[in-house]
Amino acid sequence: MKIIFYLLLTASVVCRGQAATTNAAEETSPAKGKYPATVYPTNVRVQTDVSYLAEGRKEKADLYFPAAMPADRKLPALVWIHGGGWVEGRRDAKREVSVCTTLARNGYVMMSIDYLLSNQKQAVWPTNLWDCKTAVRWLRRNADRLGVDANRIGVAGGSAGGHLAAMVALTTPGDGLDPSGPYSDVACTVQCCLDLYGIADIPTYHDATMLGKTRAEAPELYRLASPVTYVRSNSVPVLICHGTADTTVSIEQSKMLDAALTRAGVPHEFEAIPGAVHTFDLHPPQRDLRPVVLDFLAKHL
Repeated sequence: MKIIFYLLLTASVVCRGQAATTNAAEETSPAKGKYPATVYPTNVRVQTDVSYLAEGRKEKADLYFPAAMPADRKLPALVWIHGGGWVEGRRDAKREVSVCTTLARNGYVMMSIDYLLSNQKQAVWPTNLWDCKTAVRWLRRNADRLGVDANRIGVAGGSAGGHLAAMVALTTPGDGLDPSGPYSDVACTVQCCLDLYGIADIPTYHDATMLGKTRAEAPELYRLASPVTYVRSNSVPVLICHGTADTTVSIEQSKMLDAALTRAGVPHEFEAIPGAVHTFDLHPPQRDLRPVVLDFLAKHL
């Protein structure tokens, strides 16, 4: 469907969990550790602290909806995965809120998730990937009540979240990386992927604590945790965005994924943003990426 830019002028109700609160100029949540208090938007509808993992897991999700949901059709949706080197970050950080708000205002239901993080000492792979795939399953399982089209679900993320988003999008059940549960009867496949400055080939990046071993100790583990390993001719469309001045994750990572997708003939786009550094939302000062992202989603989701 064609997604049309529009500006929502009416204030909306912001939901906390299952309970709604009256609108205010800004909705905030308490600061968490080193992070400032979250400022939630008032021009979309937000439901926070949603449980999507197995009972007992502390990681939650936030859902973003257009202020006015259409009564005659279901909307496409995306799971958004935050960055932070697989060791930090949170679903309601400033960039996450910005990206999810932008896309919700343009007709998408967004699910921003927390997932298992490494504490610099423990391996969390592949549980962190399983969490992301479980989010897709949860969204598909609950699609009807959320007003989501279960056949139009995408995945997106930035940095480490871009890596995980690409892994969700490019792996298949035959790769052995789907979680055994919960919701094992629901597919965790997606229709497209948005990868912002993500890691595509971990062996050429650096040792990753989340894998529990060094590259020298476990080269095959690193290869199997890399999105470029899973590119096939039938892979879903991917949009890659990366800044040329990124010194945290080199743009060479995205160039490797671009090259692999090109060789396999996979529909994809690669946007290199001159002068952009690491970690930006959909409208960095160097270039407004919203038209690019929305056009890609309109074609593939």
